[in-house]
Amino acid sequence: MSFRSMLFPAVLACMFFLTEAMPRAADAAKTAARIQRQYTALKGFGANFEQTLTHRESGTAEKRKGVLLFKKPFLIRWETEKPHQELLVVTGREIWDYLPDEELAYRYPLSVVQDSRSIIQVITGQAALTEDFDVRLDGEEENFVRLKLYPREAGPQMVEAVIWADKTDGYIRRAELTDFYGNKNNVGFTSFNPRTQFRESDFSFTPPIGVEVEDHSGEKSQHRELFH
Repeated sequence: MSFRSMLFPAVLACMFFLTEAMPRAADAAKTAARIQRQYTALKGFGANFEQTLTHRESGTAEKRKGVLLFKKPFLIRWETEKPHQELLVVTGREIWDYLPDEELAYRYPLSVVQDSRSIIQVITGQAALTEDFDVRLDGEEENFVRLKLYPREAGPQMVEAVIWADKTDGYIRRAELTDFYGNKNNVGFTSFNPRTQFRESDFSFTPPIGVEVEDHSGEKSQHRELFH
């Protein structure tokens, strides 16, 4: 077989791959842009969530349930109800992580959650999909379109993510992040209300009397991994 006869099928295969890949890449970018437009117009939402944390090495999975409130520009109330109570509040000035069972509260700077690669940025639609990620279509599932996200600057908290966006309204209903060690953080909404009414107290926190406070608000201080 001549070199030319061997080369021709390879060229055809390459052309076919490019022909298929280019429309899919365009569709992925179009879908990601639509999602971002929806969240640009969104002022906030309330949701009930279910979370599963899977540890790759041990194979164990921890399940949690709770409520999430989000209001722009970036106010968060993340309240885990089961199996253990935990309250995370992003106030606009700082972050509080309160553990009632331990009578302990941690205080952190806002920079802890301002990275697009954090789970809370992804599920609230604030991650810069078209700027910080390479986006790939990953098929459809019921009324959802799946997108795979690969951070252009990978970090230990995320090397890959999958999001499920509603095909009708474009809002994200589920996200799964995989970290450097292969552990997975899967958060799905069992309810989602973009017209939730908020109270000022939803996004404020004062440690109860008798609760120990660990202040890690210094930029260089070590902190626990939040929303995980």
